[in-house]
Amino acid sequence: MRSVLTVETDPADVGLDAGRLARLDARLARWVDDGQLPGFLVTVARGGRLAHVGTHGHRDVEAGLPVTPDTIWRIFSMTKPVTSVAAMSLYEEGAFELTDPITRWLPEFADTRVYVAGSAAKPVTVPQIEPIRVWHLLTHTSGLTYGFHHAHPVDAAYRAAGHEWGTPPGADSAEVTRQWASMPLVFQPGSEWNYGVSTDVLGRLVEVIAGKPLDEVFAERVFGPLGMTETSFGLRPDDDPARLARLYAPGVVPLTAFEPAAKQKPAFLSGGGGLVSTAGDYLKFVEMLRAGGAAPDGGRVLGSRTVAHMVRNHIPGNADLETYGRPLFAETPLRGVGFGLGFSMVLDPARYGVVSSVGDYSWGGAASTAFYVDPVEDLTVTFYTQLLPSSTLPIRSYLRQLVNQALV
Repeated sequence: MRSVLTVETDPADVGLDAGRLARLDARLARWVDDGQLPGFLVTVARGGRLAHVGTHGHRDVEAGLPVTPDTIWRIFSMTKPVTSVAAMSLYEEGAFELTDPITRWLPEFADTRVYVAGSAAKPVTVPQIEPIRVWHLLTHTSGLTYGFHHAHPVDAAYRAAGHEWGTPPGADSAEVTRQWASMPLVFQPGSEWNYGVSTDVLGRLVEVIAGKPLDEVFAERVFGPLGMTETSFGLRPDDDPARLARLYAPGVVPLTAFEPAAKQKPAFLSGGGGLVSTAGDYLKFVEMLRAGGAAPDGGRVLGSRTVAHMVRNHIPGNADLETYGRPLFAETPLRGVGFGLGFSMVLDPARYGVVSSVGDYSWGGAASTAFYVDPVEDLTVTFYTQLLPSSTLPIRSYLRQLVNQALV
């Protein structure tokens, strides 16, 4: 059963100007017409009512297939909030405390060293002073990294071990996690912020605690309660492969090497980036967050206090990521932005440099997909395309800029 994506209300009925919303589609379409994006789909909802759906361009340029409401997208790191929600649903049952060391379930991290000097081949390391705790995984303060950053000797060590835009073929989550645990941390846990495989390790932690694979945990705790029937790790056997959008590099150059990975369930269920989804399906997840954890049937995925705790800044001293983090590539500025348990949030709109609300929270994916929730304006915005890397165009800034100017 496909998730229906249809406009539910006149924009004016929820305080949006339809003429001004047209500016959003027009600006995004310019990127398509200029040959910078293959195509896109954007949604704007307010008060839980879908007021705008915009599409333009192609899901597969070479085949001439247009973007349609049922297009399937690789959402990459938009998987991370799903993993974080699943973990916090276990937290609500008392399965762990946020301050628990992860070695209680993942003993391989007991001997993980911390980099202080040297090269990728001959690093100088010291023992952990502070163990990796659950909240370190949720906040990306664990010291884990990504091979694709190309910013640190430990990143190079990840790449040498087969961890750049993927993981070694055939390795499952237990093996992949053991491999990461064998490599040094970039810094002492809790001392800095660094975007990395923390949420993948969190996904493995969830598997161990729940005693079942991550896809089954998602189905029971998130997808089932929300009626998300089209979100999965790779295409399901009954999915039409032609619905899957093609992935592109800058200049709308097809990334053929990535094509096979999303067309079937992988050996490694990546809690950090493994899901494919449709706009209608993922909107259910985003609307659950806006509604404070409530499910459409009147049940709950999370308690409202839990969601509120996840979307507040957890960086020590209420610092922003520019102050506390590492200067890695990012589609949006790190200044004026904090990080919670699975989401970034705007702390200071003036410092951020984009019209926005204090406390609006968001995340995106490597192929330039993105969403944000504005609790002040009771607003959700989602965006889908397939352009890697996400730093190619300033899409997330433009989304806020152009949606906010349409609020009346």
